[in-house]
Amino acid sequence: MAAGACRGDPLGLGPPPQPECGASPAGSRWGDQEPAAQIQFKILRGHSDTVSSCRFCIEDTKILSCSYDRTVKLWDVAKGFPIQVFEEEHTAPISECNLSPDDKRVITSSYDNTVKAWDMETGKMLWTIEHEGIVTSCNISWDGKYVVSGSDRENAIHIIDAASVTVVAHVQGHHKSTITRCCFDPDNRRVTSVSYDKTIKLWDMITRSTSITIKEGHTNAISDCCFTSDGHYLCTASWDKTLKIWDIKTGEFRCHGPISWNQGCEGSVSSCVFSQDASLVVSGTYDKTIAIWDTDAGCKKLSLKGHRDWVTDVAISKNKKWILSASKDSTLRLWNVEKMDHIPAVIENRKARGSKTAQCEECEKPFLCLRCSDSEMTTKRVFCHLSSPVRNTLPLPPSVSPDL
Repeated sequence: MAAGACRGDPLGLGPPPQPECGASPAGSRWGDQEPAAQIQFKILRGHSDTVSSCRFCIEDTKILSCSYDRTVKLWDVAKGFPIQVFEEEHTAPISECNLSPDDKRVITSSYDNTVKAWDMETGKMLWTIEHEGIVTSCNISWDGKYVVSGSDRENAIHIIDAASVTVVAHVQGHHKSTITRCCFDPDNRRVTSVSYDKTIKLWDMITRSTSITIKEGHTNAISDCCFTSDGHYLCTASWDKTLKIWDIKTGEFRCHGPISWNQGCEGSVSSCVFSQDASLVVSGTYDKTIAIWDTDAGCKKLSLKGHRDWVTDVAISKNKKWILSASKDSTLRLWNVEKMDHIPAVIENRKARGSKTAQCEECEKPFLCLRCSDSEMTTKRVFCHLSSPVRNTLPLPPSVSPDL
């Protein structure tokens, strides 16, 4: 295992080199270094190595994080320090942590070749499943019944019955290279995985087979993926410096592909997450930056800067008041974005892009319409654009000469 590995880059290969970004000035109260921005933040210190994964939990009053220091910590949001530590069980860096829907169990994956379940209240380990290779990712189904994990041995995914603690499916050779992220869709029917091999795969829990393979979605390693809460859309993040939104529910992506966001991505993207209402996407990058995207307009609203090393993971609270980021600099940052739309940087950004309130020509709902390039003004909300059937205009046949 490489020393510089992290979630989204489990082998430590690292993204293409990025230019250095300015660090936060000493004693700065604001976490955003863009002109005229005013975003307050808290720095959560307690881990002694790369923080690989972070989650909000218990109605956004707590934070769960895991680290290469082999510990999982439960933080109190208001107090800003750990109130529970899960430790002394993993013997190698922890790659990811997740919570059951009832917030009673914690699932962790590690480079010690194991997936473990923990009791949230007591901090005691409940069970362990051994793998043959390092475990790069884990996720628990939305009904809490199953756990999926990705292993670098044979680039396989494992489906574990959380009640009986048995492996019910072992899909070998699922990808051609290391799996960087795997997760269930909200219907608990399919498992999505992404990989260094640049592909996206959806594995069906009922048919026990791969139902969708997307081979040409990105031009570099795919580091992360996430669903909207209704399971309709999938977002993928890549080292090719793009985020892409896919209409998975209807399969319309087969006709007209995904929506691609690359303007505003200055570095290779390490992580992504939708807000509960899917109005925002938050992404983290290897250039130490967090970006907030407006999904209706399909453009970046704001960048948050302050971490001193790669941003490895991001999360957003259900009420969209807080954004959480984890970093290779051993810290988490909690950003207060509740009044983001009223700060000068966001207002100036809207003006610069020529924004206006428009009516979507598909669903007729109002949305903030932004000019995302010199020539393009969107006329549909992003999700409506994705769902629209392709309307191919075929050329008329050539006219036939009367002589023929």
